[in-house]
Amino acid sequence: MSALRELSREVVAPRAGLLWRVLPPGLYAGRSRMLVARSALASRSVWPAVVSGFFEPLFYLAAMGQGLGSLVGTVVGPAGQQLSYAVFIAPGLLAASAMNGTVYDVTFGFFMKLKYAKLYDAMLATPLGPVDIALGEIAWALVRGGMYSAGFLAIMLIAGLISSPWALLALPAVLFVAFAFASVGIAATTFMRSWQDFDLVTLTVLPMFLFSATFYPLSVYPAALQWLVRAFPLYHAVALMRGLTTGVLGWSMLAHVTYFGVMAAVGIVVASRRLTVLLLR
Repeated sequence: MSALRELSREVVAPRAGLLWRVLPPGLYAGRSRMLVARSALASRSVWPAVVSGFFEPLFYLAAMGQGLGSLVGTVVGPAGQQLSYAVFIAPGLLAASAMNGTVYDVTFGFFMKLKYAKLYDAMLATPLGPVDIALGEIAWALVRGGMYSAGFLAIMLIAGLISSPWALLALPAVLFVAFAFASVGIAATTFMRSWQDFDLVTLTVLPMFLFSATFYPLSVYPAALQWLVRAFPLYHAVALMRGLTTGVLGWSMLAHVTYFGVMAAVGIVVASRRLTVLLLR
């Protein structure tokens, strides 16, 4: 343990720079901080790929909110009020940016390090354990998802797409959403056997993005399909963000938060147990 601390002081911490000092302690648990710092260092060489994730929701907002929005006009909001199309879809894109910013990092990137780079096998020679590895990778995915979400939330504010001071809670809420998606993403990746299995990731994420009331109200679906949509994690994220940014609050907010709390807890437990089996067998 003392050797690990010495490494962090002399090698990792100085090179990680500002990120090492400003990360809230809640983003990592003890030794998991090593993985966050390591990921920060590795991302410096591929920063265009990291930064590119910020622009995806902006392109959708410009194309759909401004382009298609000029044809759609207004849309019924969560309380029955009329909202401009850009105001309606912006919270959905905020929730989607949290999902995309974390899921792809804890699936494709995590699988490469687990199966091919064998990075975690070397880490187990240190005081790091499977739980530390799971929490460290989740924390780094949360950092990326949080950066994308915070940037997009700032764009929403500048563009006048926020109509309630309750939107101040949107950032911690979207970070919680990102944490839940990252936990489940890592847990699912531990079951992947080859790159072909990742077709299931796209098959899951893309329909959620399109059909979770991101671009149109839930009421456009038949009643039977509405129940299916309500089962999607992204639907709960979209409803939560839309309520906060428009100032429409209710007891349903607690249901959305509880959904992600259960989702995060299950993901962490499964990921930790699966990594213990895969790395210590």
